[in-house]
Amino acid sequence: MQIHENKIKKLELVANSIRQDIITMLLEAGSGHSAGPLGMADVFTSLYFHTLHHNPKKPDWPGRDRVILSNGHICPVRYAAMARAGYFPLKELLTLRKLGSRLQGHPELSKLPGVETTSGPLGQGLAIAVGMALAARMDKKSYRVYALLSDGEHDEGETWEAAMSGAKYRLNNLTAIVDRNNIQIDGPTEHVMPLEPFADKYRAFGWHVVEINGHDIREIVGACEEAKTVHEKPTVIIAHTIPGRGVSFMENDYKWHGNPPNAEQAKVALRELQTIRKKITRGNK
Repeated sequence: MQIHENKIKKLELVANSIRQDIITMLLEAGSGHSAGPLGMADVFTSLYFHTLHHNPKKPDWPGRDRVILSNGHICPVRYAAMARAGYFPLKELLTLRKLGSRLQGHPELSKLPGVETTSGPLGQGLAIAVGMALAARMDKKSYRVYALLSDGEHDEGETWEAAMSGAKYRLNNLTAIVDRNNIQIDGPTEHVMPLEPFADKYRAFGWHVVEINGHDIREIVGACEEAKTVHEKPTVIIAHTIPGRGVSFMENDYKWHGNPPNAEQAKVALRELQTIRKKITRGNK
């Protein structure tokens, strides 16, 4: 399925707005994660504004695609995408991490419509997604399950147990999207616990593997469409991203994994993102 250039530009502008939302939310909260949410803005935009079958006005619609966010600490990007898609008012984004807010530091199933699971401990999301995909098959339902994972949580054995199960049951209704940004809270992934050859490991576990530029809307959309054509196994999309994407002093710096900007840093970040927005509008990114 081809995606028109005008649609790509619209999605790029949405992703830019989401990045600005993330900075504003984190500044207001005074805590939270910066690098991962900024890096995954293009993926979440592609999902919520193009790929997913969902209805923000009816978040419990039985036919909806399921989105499982395993690395829940990057939830600011999911909240911003959901708000801009119409799940709740944009002004609620400013309640991130505040006492009594529906927008906690990890998504909470019982609080926010449109969230499929509560997260916290890393490494559980793919197992949950495998269960949901298997349930869909048993119930003869056509919805797809998308599991969003970090690369660092592949240090957890449960992730690989789930990968084995997904392949065993040939869950072609399951698509995992891995944020391959090469950082985790203690440093570069290849220093903390080497993951390479990462794609080959998934192939060896029996998955269909697609590697993409996680900031290229066309590649993201194309990979999700490709996954729908694979009938004998689950698909993993390895999205190579830049942590802190769009903010020069955050990009590729693992120290921004779990830190928010202060007021001056947020001002600089928003100015840079607004400059990028102007370039997108002019058509010269």
